[in-house]
Amino acid sequence: MNILSQSIEGKVVIVTGGTRGIGFETVKLFLNHGAKVALCGSKQETVQKALNELNKIDIKFDVIGFSPDLSNINEVKDMTKKVLQKWGTIDVLINNAGISDSKSIYEYDDDHFAKIMDINVQGVFNCSKVVAEIMKENKKGVILNTSSMVSIYGQKSGCGYPTSKFAVNGLTKSLARELGKDGIRVNAIAPGIIETDMVKALDPNIINKMAQNIPLNRLGTPEDIANAFLFLASDLASYISGAILSVDGGIVG
Repeated sequence: MNILSQSIEGKVVIVTGGTRGIGFETVKLFLNHGAKVALCGSKQETVQKALNELNKIDIKFDVIGFSPDLSNINEVKDMTKKVLQKWGTIDVLINNAGISDSKSIYEYDDDHFAKIMDINVQGVFNCSKVVAEIMKENKKGVILNTSSMVSIYGQKSGCGYPTSKFAVNGLTKSLARELGKDGIRVNAIAPGIIETDMVKALDPNIINKMAQNIPLNRLGTPEDIANAFLFLASDLASYISGAILSVDGGIVG
């Protein structure tokens, strides 16, 4: 067993947005390295579907699922309380839940913008605050956030999404500085164009054109992002905190 597996085995990990795409691959990867994982989704049906998929795998995993409203701190507290009741601690939090957007600013209303910020920012803040209090008692812990390449330079429409990810970057860097004294590392990953189900459904010609703009000449996979989360959560990254790690094939200069 290598140092990466040794430092993940037995750890208690919460993954929000863990029912599909990047989140689900992250859940599987941590479970395969011996972690105990609480996966969260927006609906109980999708959570149960993810748990059923994991139960089909020959290996028996230590995994549970929840569907809290992450913008409601009381529901976050209730979820973490249940994790503590089952496993006694929380070692790693991966704030992956989020929604994207492509609306023109002229189509926005207050409710739409607020919904993006509630999920993409308030949810990250709530989970980080609640879990940091637990990690502080243990004098150690890792908080990892999902940002985006558009947090670095914006996007042509859907301005609420890059705005929320700029906020996630600021929260990541600020919490890294604040929580370091408590033994807590905080980092974020900024994925590039990832081959999710939504992207796979596009015309192959469009996908090829997208790939041509990426120096590595391919789209990223959910596994690429999951691997980065695993590294940052491990002892191999024990002196990395406050970083926004671009995992985008070199598309962001």
